[in-house]
This record gives sequence, C-alpha cells and structure tokens, in this order.
Amino acid sequence: MASPVIQQRPSVPSSAPLHRLSTFKDRSSQSPLSSTTPNISSSSATFSSSTPFTSNSTTTTVTSSPLDSFSTDPVFSVFLSQDFDSARFSSQALSSGSAAARAEKLEEGIRLLEKQLRSEVLSRHHDLLSQLSSLKDAESALSVVRSGISTLQSSVRRIRQEIADPHRQIKVKTIQLSNIHQTAEFLQFTVRVLRLSKKLRDLMANSSSEPEKLDLSKAAQFHHEIHSLCEENSLSGITVIDEELVWLSEIGNKVRSEGMKVLERGMEGLNQAEVGSGLQVFYNLGELRTTTDSLINKYKNQGVKSISAVLDMKAISASGGNFGPGGIQRSGTPQIGGGGKAKEALWKRMSTCMDQIHSIVVAVWHLQRVLSKKRDPFTHVLLLDEVMQEGDPILTDRVWEALVKSFANQMKSAFTGSSFVKEIFTAGYPKLYTMLENLLERISRDTDVKGVLPAISSEGKDQMVSAIDLFQTNFLALCLSRLSDQVNSIFPVSNRGSVPSKDQISKIALRIQEEIEAVKLDGRLTLLVLREIGKVLRLLAQRAEYQISTGPEARQVTGPATSAQLRNFTICQHLQEIHTRISSTMLTLPSIASEVSSDSLGAIYGVACDSVTSLFQAMLDRLEACILQIHDQNFGVHGMDAVMDNSASPYMEELQRNVLHFRSEFLVRLLSASSSTNSLSSNTETICTRLVRTMASRVLIFFIRHAALVRPLSESGKLRMARDMAELELAVGQNLFPVEQLGVPYRALRAFRPVIFLETSQLGASPLLQDLPPSVVLHHLYSRGPDELQSPLQRNKLTPLQYSLWMDSQGEDQIWKGIKATLDDYAANIRVRGDKEFSPVYPLMLRVGSLLTENASLLQKPR
Repeated sequence: MASPVIQQRPSVPSSAPLHRLSTFKDRSSQSPLSSTTPNISSSSATFSSSTPFTSNSTTTTVTSSPLDSFSTDPVFSVFLSQDFDSARFSSQALSSGSAAARAEKLEEGIRLLEKQLRSEVLSRHHDLLSQLSSLKDAESALSVVRSGISTLQSSVRRIRQEIADPHRQIKVKTIQLSNIHQTAEFLQFTVRVLRLSKKLRDLMANSSSEPEKLDLSKAAQFHHEIHSLCEENSLSGITVIDEELVWLSEIGNKVRSEGMKVLERGMEGLNQAEVGSGLQVFYNLGELRTTTDSLINKYKNQGVKSISAVLDMKAISASGGNFGPGGIQRSGTPQIGGGGKAKEALWKRMSTCMDQIHSIVVAVWHLQRVLSKKRDPFTHVLLLDEVMQEGDPILTDRVWEALVKSFANQMKSAFTGSSFVKEIFTAGYPKLYTMLENLLERISRDTDVKGVLPAISSEGKDQMVSAIDLFQTNFLALCLSRLSDQVNSIFPVSNRGSVPSKDQISKIALRIQEEIEAVKLDGRLTLLVLREIGKVLRLLAQRAEYQISTGPEARQVTGPATSAQLRNFTICQHLQEIHTRISSTMLTLPSIASEVSSDSLGAIYGVACDSVTSLFQAMLDRLEACILQIHDQNFGVHGMDAVMDNSASPYMEELQRNVLHFRSEFLVRLLSASSSTNSLSSNTETICTRLVRTMASRVLIFFIRHAALVRPLSESGKLRMARDMAELELAVGQNLFPVEQLGVPYRALRAFRPVIFLETSQLGASPLLQDLPPSVVLHHLYSRGPDELQSPLQRNKLTPLQYSLWMDSQGEDQIWKGIKATLDDYAANIRVRGDKEFSPVYPLMLRVGSLLTENASLLQKPR
C-alpha cells in the first residue's frame, strides 16, 4: 500500500526548472518577507555546502560572496539563529523607531539573496539537469510500487472479509466455553461446600442432645474448609451458598465459643489435654495466632489490672472499713483511726495480687508448654511455629515484661505519691521482699519441668526485685537512722565523760538483734542489713573511744581504782556485752554473715581492749618489776639457816601483795561483769578474761626465764626457789587465773621445779626438758658451770631487764646463737690454758643447742 504522501505528490513536468528561471527576473509573485527569508538563507547554505564547484570562476564567486557578511551583520545574523521568532523581530523593529530603515535594509538583503541564488542556479545548470533525469526515473519506479501496493491492499481487504466471520464465531464459542467451564467449577465447589456443610450439620445434629460429645476439632476443620472454599472461589452471591454462609457463621461462633471454654478451662486447671484440644480447634479454624495473641493480651491486662488495684486507696478504705468522712486524704493517707485497718487491707491486697500474678504466669507458661509440644496430626506442623516467628519473644517473656513494667510503675508512684504506702512498704520491706521472693520461688517451682523452659529467667526475677529497690534503700536508711539515733543519744558528742547505763547498752544490743532477726530468713537482705549495722557498730566504737580516759590516772596501779579507771571499766564491759551478744547472733547465720560483720565487730573489740589495755600493761610491768628483784636475792648461800628458812623471798611477798591488790581493786570489777556477760555465750572468751589469762601466762614465763638466769644457785637456794615457785603458783591461781588452764606456761613452771634438783648427768635424758623452752634449760645450765663460762648476760654486760627485753624480741634460734658464742669463748679459753677436760655442762649445752637447730631445720624444710 502506497504512502499517502507519495500518492498525493504531483508530477513535475520536465520543463519546470527552465520555466521557473524566469521568476528570478520578476518579483511580483514574491512571498512575504518574514516567511521567505529564512528559506532563502537555508537554500543558499545548502547549495554552498553540497554542490561541487568545477571552475575557478565559480570558486572565486563563492569566496567573494557578499552573503559572508550576513553572519556578522547585527540585523541579518538574527535570521541564522535556530530559535528565530519573526513576531519578536517585527516587534523589536517597530519599537526601535526605525522600522522604515529596517524594512529597506531587509529589502536590500532580499535582493542580494535573489541575485546570489540566480547566480548559483546558472553556474550549476548542467548539474541540475542531471538531477532532473534521476527524479524522472524515481517517479517511474514509484509508479510501479504504487500499483503493487494497491494490489496488495485489495488482497488484504478480501482476506479480511473471508476470515472475519470465522474469527467472530471462534471468539463467541471461546467465551461460551469459558463460561461453561467456570460454571462447572462453581457447581463443583458448590457441591463440595454443600457436602461439607451436610457433614457439619450431621456432626452438629449428632451432638445436639449431648453437647459435651461434640468433636470441636472436626467441626472447626469443616468450618474452615467451607469458609476457605467460599472465599477462594468467590461463591458468595449464589443463593444456596449465601444461605449456608449464614448458618456457617452461627456455627463458627459456637465452635469458637466452645473452643475458648475448653482452652481457658485447661489453662486454669493446667490440663494439657484440654489446652491441646482447644488449640487444635483454633488451629483448624486458621485462627491460632490471633487467638493466642488475644489470650496473651487478656492475661496481660488481667495482671496489670490486678497490680493497679493493689494501691487503689479508695478500694483499700472500702475493704478495711469506714474510716470516717472522706475515708482517704489527698496524700493517700487514711483518716485518723483508720491506719491500722488500711495497713492490714493493703497487705491483704498485696498477697492477693501475688497469687493472681502467679496464676497468670503459670497459665501462660502452661499454654506455651503445650504449644511447644503439640503438632497437628495431619500436617505435623508444630503449633508454636504457627504462633511465633523467628526473633519473637516467647509468650511468658511478653507477659512478664508487661507485669514487671506495671509493677515498677506502681511501686514508683506509691513511693512518690502516697506517704501512707511509702511508710508501710518501707517499714515492712522485709515482708514485701518476702512476698516477692515467695512469688518467684513458687513460679520457679511450679514451672520447673525437665526439657521445658522455665517461666521466668534469672534476669526476669532481678527485674521484679529491682522494682522495689526504692523501698529497700529507704528501709536500710531507716534502719541505720534508728540505730544511729540510739548511739547518739547515749554517746552525745558534746558531753565527754558521759557513760551510758547497762540498760541503755542492752537496748542497743537488743535492737540490733531485732533488726537481724527481722531479715534473717533472707540471706541477701540479711547481708544488706548487716552492712548498715556495721556502720552503727563503727560509730559506737568511735563514740566509745572518745570517752576513754588515757591519762596517768588511768594507768596507776598502786592505789584504789580511780574514777577514770572505773569509767574505762564500764566502757569495756558495755562494748564487751555488745560484742558478745552480736557475735552469738552471728553464730546462727551463714559464715558469710560473720565475714561481713568481722570488721565492725573487730572495731568494737579493739576499742574495748584499748580501754583497759594500758591498765593491764601497767599491772604486768609492776609484776615483772617484782620478779626482776630475784636477781637481787642471794640464792648461792650455804648452811642450815638457809635450809630451815620457810618464808618466801621478799620479792615474792611483794609480788603476792601486788597480785592481791590488783585482784581486789581492778580484776574483781572486770571479771565479775565478764562472768555475767560470758554466761550469754559460754563458748566465747571475754576480753577481760583473755587479758587476765595473757597476764598470768606472761608472769609464769617471765619468772621461769629469770629463775633460770639466777647464778649461783646452791642447794639451799634451790629449796628457796622451789618455795617461791609454789608461792607464785598459788598467788596466780587464786588471784589471776586457774594455772591448770594456762597450758604451756603452767607445764613449764611445773617442770622447772624438779629440773633444778636433778643432777647434771641426769638432765640430758630427762623428759621434763620437753616442757621447757630450750633457752630456759640452757640458761639454767650456766648456774651449774664454772665461773669462766659466762652467760650472754655477763658476756655482754647487760642488766637482767635489758637482756629480758632482747629475749622478747628474739626467737629461740637467736638466743641459742648468743649462748653458742659464750660456749665458743669458753672452749677457746680452755684450749689456750691447755686443759684437756671441759665442764660437764658444756657438752650437754651443745647437745641441747644442736637439738634446737635440728628442730628448726625440720620446721623450715618444705613438705
């Protein structure tokens, strides 16, 4: 089919180019300036760029063409622009005020263009004629093509007429077939729906007389299949289907209702079979996820509502009785006279809330447990996978998070908004904490099933406990404040010298024990309270230390007890009582409680010791000074007069007088109170008893040390020393401490008495040496040796006191080194003198010293 453009194009006569040459001479038929000028310019550009030049004259003409100046001319250059607008150009020419001049210039340009065009045509006359022949051939070819296209179009029209009717018939039949097929499918689905509906009706009819025998799972399966068929195949609008859908909707509601009853009954009774049956119903209905979500939201709302109801002061006042007009004041405090009942009602509602939270969490955990175990019997799909997707929190976590958040908000609101609730929960924090602990323990115990996740993680428990941290902080602060106030009341800072009474001290100790007793059932809370009690004990020790007298009147031991000493005795006894009573309480608690309280109890013990330590040290110094007088006595005399003298040595008589004085003036006051305190805890040694025992042990050891240093020692001197030892044992045992309970010091004293009467040859094999320190044996042997065998005391020209102080600072090995030096000097003198025999004590002392060295090396040897 020929193009319309080709068909409508007029034929061009062969003489047209020559004929139109005459138009260049006559401008009467010229087109308007505004429309022809651009075309002329374009033609000129085309000819000048595409037509080859064959002569030099032509080339010269083109190169010197006046048209070249058009591109630089301000007027004509505008016409060469691609976006030339004749209207705009005319408007500018008219507005410039020189329209006539501009028109004249344009006329001149037109004439110049026509002249140039005429010149171009004449110079290319032969080329134009050859182009004209080619156009004729093309026109002839186009004529043939046009004829073929016309023939083709007629053939196409004929074919179209021949196939149009069959195509129309096929289209109609295809639509008819599609409708028939769709109708058949509708009929098939409708029949399927009606059959399922009949089965469902039969199922419902069979259980109409006994509803409990209705197979809800099967009914739900039929309902879901029918509903799915109708929805997926758009069966609504079919009369019989619409009628069935109305009935199906009623049955669906009934199945959902019965299924929910079974599910809730199973969750309340923790019956896995009923919960599984209920879940299967909703799984078959295709509503398992939405049903589970609604159940979880329901339990969350129940828990939040229960928590909110705990602190509803109006409800508390109603449940606790009428408290007068208004019932509850604006600050959340009951009216006068109603606090006790409101407090009881608050704790009762709190207990009820804990029970409800327990039942909710356990029910949700039970639901989660069944979901994680049950699979659909046909598809074997785990029901939990239908309810939860990867990354979703488990059901119990969702409920617990909501409960903890609500509980924390309510506790915070109660702490800041209700002074009544704040006071009750602060004072009764142990009870509140115990309620929470019992709740968490019950939940953990009831959900502790092997292979199943517990309902609450340890982090979840900590979150619930942290919700009452405000009350814990306040409770501990209140505990510290109560005890600190008592300490400040009996030990005021401004009044030094004021000593509390025994009753006041007993009240503090009792109050501390009550604080511990109130929380002893919970280990964590006990440790927290013990830390606060530790602060109070340190404060008590600090205040008591401030009251202690430390001047000379507190250390005098020659006269009766001074007021300063009596005050120190009282402080010591008070602190000793507190230490004993608190320590006895610690014995009933775990060992970690003693570790927490050890520093604070140590502070009490230290101050109690400090209050009388200076006195005991003064008494001991006095007794040691008496014993040192043993070196002023003559134990080397011989004769019957010395043997027959049964009186004690003067130094021992003075020691006895001092011990008796100490007993009557000081120790009676201290030990009598200590014995009453010690009755509270028979297993604990009191401070004063320990100090007296230490002093008695020191007196015995000090006496043995200096008795061994006595030199010379005659037979009558030995008898006198034995009497002194007997007097010492009697004085210490009657006035200080039972000597048989002193252990090593007493055994040493008992062993030293017979040792001094043994022959030197018998000493080496005597078992009595085992009860004596080696230094005592070695020092005593000096008294049996010659005068040239000097003791370290003589060799170093020390006083007995100086040598005794040195021995206090050294061990047995160092003392032996000093003794060994004297033995070496003795041996050297013997060799220098040329003697061949040593004193019998020399080898014995070496043997005793070597045993000491061997024992020391065995102790140092690693095991």
